[in-house]
Amino acid sequence: MVEWITNLDFSVLYWIQENMRTDWLDSVCAFLSWAFQLGIPWLVLGVVMFFFKKTRVAGVMLIAAVVLTFFFNELAIKNAVNRERPCTIDQSITLAIERPTSYSFPSGHTSSVFAAVGVLIFRHKAAGLPMLLFAIFMGFSRMYLFVHFPTDVIAGAVLGLLMAWVTVLVFKELKYDEKLSNLDIKIRRDKNDRA
Repeated sequence: MVEWITNLDFSVLYWIQENMRTDWLDSVCAFLSWAFQLGIPWLVLGVVMFFFKKTRVAGVMLIAAVVLTFFFNELAIKNAVNRERPCTIDQSITLAIERPTSYSFPSGHTSSVFAAVGVLIFRHKAAGLPMLLFAIFMGFSRMYLFVHFPTDVIAGAVLGLLMAWVTVLVFKELKYDEKLSNLDIKIRRDKNDRA
């Protein structure tokens, strides 16, 4: 069964390599791979969102979901599954990026983008839904670069959305969303008390 899935994975990857490789797409996907390592842009976005009352709760949730996803993905699942990357198994494909050395399953780039987008969809549908297209493209880019199997990308998307859902649920249950919304009032009171 595992061999059948791997063969199917490779057939999708080889089709992408034979039919979709272009210089400009190499550049775009390589840039995304570099820029979104460890989900850092999502953490920065979360910090920026924190400073605006309307997006404060979503910003903290976004950071929590991405950090939670990182720990589950990079430190637990990848090391438990130990799946080699397609570019490690078949080194005949010319890569647009440096060959990664970590394990393949699930895709970290994909899980972090779907965790971030999942929070945005749960909190601000208008902003989250367009970002979903970006998340899908990020998943595609991991296959395009020949560094992840399709099943790695699918698992990464599911993990990211699951972590987003868990984060939103925990924040609601513990009423963190109310506490964070009231944080603005406390900051203003502290400033007035000092004056």
